[in-house]
Amino acid sequence: MPFPKELLSQDEKVALDLRPHWWYIAPAAAYLAIAAIVGILALAGDENAFLNALKFLAGIAVLITLANFAIRYAKWQTTNFVVTDERVISRSGVVAKKGIEIPLDRINTVFFHQSFFERLIGAGDLGIESAGEGGRENFSDVRKPALVQQEIYRQKEILEGAQHSRLGASIAASIQQAQPAAPTFSIPDQIEQLDRLRKSGALTEDEFQLKKAELLRRL
Repeated sequence: MPFPKELLSQDEKVALDLRPHWWYIAPAAAYLAIAAIVGILALAGDENAFLNALKFLAGIAVLITLANFAIRYAKWQTTNFVVTDERVISRSGVVAKKGIEIPLDRINTVFFHQSFFERLIGAGDLGIESAGEGGRENFSDVRKPALVQQEIYRQKEILEGAQHSRLGASIAASIQQAQPAAPTFSIPDQIEQLDRLRKSGALTEDEFQLKKAELLRRL
């Protein structure tokens, strides 16, 4: 099932929402198939004490492997590996739930490991080293771990860029607030300045009188 949206913070966006690779349930499916084949072969044989005992054992084996497959499949369905624009989340559990959250800005290194067979089927293990208390977290049966690694780094870079932009805007606003406001002059002071300009010859008498009249109208 998809990761519940109500568990996301406001404006948080999901970049990846993955279940474990199908290889996670493959062993349980193989055991069930083998038990079923043995049971079918036992049912096809002639009636005798040995085959009757084999049928009984095969029936028990089918029930056990079927229960094991159902449990494994339920765990697969309820396990999420999620990458958002804020954090990496791992959540699992059918009845009892457990989860891990790693903020992107605390992640130091992301690495993965794939065997030759895992490379063929597109599975692998992912490790995340962070500045948190856990230090390092390992995740098994991750789909396409190399691409997941790249996506985590990409989201981390986007987050850091946004944080730097917000910090720059905050610093600019603080500087602007700290700058002294331009001095304001009263109307009499402005008339006095105009008079000095008139006396210095920068303004004619007509210009002086016109500006003076405009200022006096504001009183």
